[in-house]
Amino acid sequence: MDVKTAFLNGFLKEELYMMQPKGFVDPKNANKVCKLQRSIYGLVQSSWSWNKRFDDVIKAFGFIQVVGESCIYKKVSGSYVAFLILYVDDILLIGNNVKFFWRA
Repeated sequence: MDVKTAFLNGFLKEELYMMQPKGFVDPKNANKVCKLQRSIYGLVQSSWSWNKRFDDVIKAFGFIQVVGESCIYKKVSGSYVAFLILYVDDILLIGNNVKFFWRA
């Protein structure tokens, strides 16, 4: 599964500002800048903030991070097991019961 807007889902810890993008400049306020409320593509912080947000959300679904492998998560209950592998904005789910994946 590919997360198309992955880097747009991260939260910023610091205040960041950018110039108004070409084609979207407000003529009445052309000298003003935009304060970013969320992460955007191209920021140094984008990858980290997306990964942190993903980690928080996936752990809320009961997955735990595999020790020594920060991109692999697992969820176990009785005979059911699920693994989730994250590579940048691509996710691979592997398990023995589809309904088990998303039960919190």
